[in-house]
Amino acid sequence: MARFYVNNRRDGSRLLSSALVITTIGLVAHTHPLGLMVAIVGSVISLYWWLCYCKLQG
Repeated sequence: MARFYVNNRRDGSRLLSSALVITTIGLVAHTHPLGLMVAIVGSVISLYWWLCYCKLQG
């Protein structure tokens, strides 16, 4: 089964920072249902990518 992640730390950090920016945008608009949904999905993806990033070799 393929992982939904990259194999190097440079690209991993780019993915993680992009997910955090999208999550922040969702949190800014948390009063709107779509903003809340973006924040929740972005948080889950950020957490998953953070765990994958920690497992990568330097």
